[in-house]
Amino acid sequence: MPRVGLDINKIIETAVEIADQEGIEAVTLATLARKLSVKSPSLFNHIKGLASLKREMSLYGLRLLLEKLKNSIEGKQQDEALYAMAYAYVAFTREHPGLYEVTIQAPEVIDGELKKAGDDIVELIIYVLKDYNLDYEKMIHTIRGLRSILHGFSSLEQSGAFALSVNVEESFKYIIKNFIKAIHRVDRK
Repeated sequence: MPRVGLDINKIIETAVEIADQEGIEAVTLATLARKLSVKSPSLFNHIKGLASLKREMSLYGLRLLLEKLKNSIEGKQQDEALYAMAYAYVAFTREHPGLYEVTIQAPEVIDGELKKAGDDIVELIIYVLKDYNLDYEKMIHTIRGLRSILHGFSSLEQSGAFALSVNVEESFKYIIKNFIKAIHRVDRK
């Protein structure tokens, strides 16, 4: 019988907390059960196992990221919206480093719900980029470039690779500013 007060949402929230504080490798059923003050078998009333839990965490992360990105661009257009989206993305990775790590991992099998959640983020980026009047191919190149910049920056920052004395925030601002300048210079033909 499921424990009162224990549900899938509480399990996911606790797993995210562990991941963000200790890393995704620290998320095990034993660690989760200990943190929730239950025995490991109690978790199986709500999840199928660790892979199932990580899938739920990934879905939660994608949806949370989408929400943060949507909120960041509200009332903004073109460059202002793109700046806001980039900063919101990096803020998400800083706030949820463990969740981000599980969110970007490709699922082991094709999962329609995860694909839809990822596609929703891409569609939001397309919505922001539509004001730049890029053709389809250039739009895809731009999305891939933006994702590469944001993921690369976030991953390097999380691994402590930005040890030089120049301000990291200024570096990020410089990178995004020049990426946006490049979009404006794209040949529209």
